[in-house]
Amino acid sequence: MTATDSANEALYPIAVLIDELRNEDVQLRLNSVKKLSTIALALGVERTRTELIPFLTDTIYDEDEVLLTLAEQLGTFIPLVGGDQFAHVLLPPLESLATVEETVVRDKAVESLRKLAASHSPADLEAHFVPLVRRLANGDWFTSRTSACGLFSVCYERVGAAVKQQLRQHFSNLCTDDTPMVRRAAAGKIGELAQVVEPEFVRSELLPMFKQLMADEQDSVRLLAVESAVILARLLGPEDTDKLMMKSLRSAVDDKSWRVRYMVADKLTELQSALGAELTQRYLVEAFQALLKDPEAEVRAVSASKVRDFCVNLEASEAERTNIALNSILPAVKDLAGDANQHVKSALASVVMGLSPLLGKEHTVEQLLPLFLTQLKDECPEVRLNIISNLEAVNSVIGIKQLSMSLLPAIVELAEDSKWRVRLAIIQYMPLLASQLGSQFFDEKLNQLCMGWLVDHVFAIREAAVLNLRKLVEAFGSDWALSTVIPKVAELAVDTNYLHRMVCLFCVTELNSACPPDMVRAHLLPIVLKMASDTVPNVRFKVAQTLQQLAASFDAEVFEQQVKPCLDSLAGDADIDVQFFACEALEAIREKF
Repeated sequence: MTATDSANEALYPIAVLIDELRNEDVQLRLNSVKKLSTIALALGVERTRTELIPFLTDTIYDEDEVLLTLAEQLGTFIPLVGGDQFAHVLLPPLESLATVEETVVRDKAVESLRKLAASHSPADLEAHFVPLVRRLANGDWFTSRTSACGLFSVCYERVGAAVKQQLRQHFSNLCTDDTPMVRRAAAGKIGELAQVVEPEFVRSELLPMFKQLMADEQDSVRLLAVESAVILARLLGPEDTDKLMMKSLRSAVDDKSWRVRYMVADKLTELQSALGAELTQRYLVEAFQALLKDPEAEVRAVSASKVRDFCVNLEASEAERTNIALNSILPAVKDLAGDANQHVKSALASVVMGLSPLLGKEHTVEQLLPLFLTQLKDECPEVRLNIISNLEAVNSVIGIKQLSMSLLPAIVELAEDSKWRVRLAIIQYMPLLASQLGSQFFDEKLNQLCMGWLVDHVFAIREAAVLNLRKLVEAFGSDWALSTVIPKVAELAVDTNYLHRMVCLFCVTELNSACPPDMVRAHLLPIVLKMASDTVPNVRFKVAQTLQQLAASFDAEVFEQQVKPCLDSLAGDADIDVQFFACEALEAIREKF
């Protein structure tokens, strides 16, 4: 091979890449970018640094999907350019990507730059990375300034005091930028920066920036500042937070924008942890009351979801905590139980049962049970489900006897409602309820109800009741099925109403998957075989279909001695549909054996 041939071969990968990256087909360009690591390996580290990376830097103009993949790829390129000492050569293309218009591309470029920062030595940070941050922070377009906000914290700790001072000044400028998007990015990152800045500068420089952001005219800036407030409060401690931050936080609770109030409510338990017991009782209890009564449903909903955690996390004696919950929180909670918005009621229903262990038996019976009853009868299915899903918490406090006297009558009332959709909703919750109450209690109070649904006049109810039966057997076991369920199924087999006899066969099909094969052969199969002589053709062809479903539970001997004679008889039935399904079942079962 000549020297010219060797040179041409060495240039081939980059030539192919250039061709593909300039191709009109977006998918081809995307595939080429995805193969960058392979191309870099073929080129070697030196040519990747001197040829591939400069080429990529000069050709960043493409579809967003291609640029997104490129930004992601470059974040993993350090081994391909020769290791950490050459990490800085990857900065130019990522700097360009951090200035593009599409947000997801910029975010991915910033993510890759943050990874690369960790591979820079302190000297390289000051020589290469900090100048990049400075250029982005001073960029003409808001896109570059927005990206810069996410890079300060990753380089701050490992640079000299003079550079740190410059970085703080640049970040301060971004906090007062003319463009709301830049201030929003700064508000979202100020907490992260505070974690690496020296405590004295957090108080003297970052806190004034934070207060300015909390008072910003744009609600999107203020709400992100609230998110950073949690980090700042943890860093400062309760005493300094009270002096330096509480005024801003209290103003956020009453903010004119519901989005800001929503963020306060969402971060309430985190703020509670950061502020400590004294400040929580002095400020947050009152703030929480206001948020629970907020005019916006979204704020009330997220506040309602925090009720249990807020009360449990109160750092006070048991008596004090119970007192706060009863006198300050519970009145607002009772109002929410009748809220016009179903999302508010649903959020409350998912957590309110958790107050029972906190309040104790007496207060649960007096204060919470009426609330549970109200929500259990709510027209919204999700509210009812959330209450039933959490009955266990109440059961552990007040006991099964009290629970049966109070809540179960309401459940039974709903189960017998004249509207079939209400009955259907209760059936769907029954397995969950059964698993929480146990088989003994279930048999005493609810078993008759479940069996009654099997003969409901609405087909959808009968169908749901059959599925419910299988789930109950899965929860309570095959012994329970043998003593409780199978006798009822056997009764349905001789019911005068053919629709009820059909339900019997539906039950057998469902129970087949929940019961062991020996139980199916000994108890369910005889029921089906006896029904083969039913006077109604629909029942007879359902027998054929059911036998086909049961095939997995019996062996060749059972098939030959019991099942095949039955199906042969049905195959000669006078009804053409019965003949069809019997022949189909015979053919399917023969294939199995």
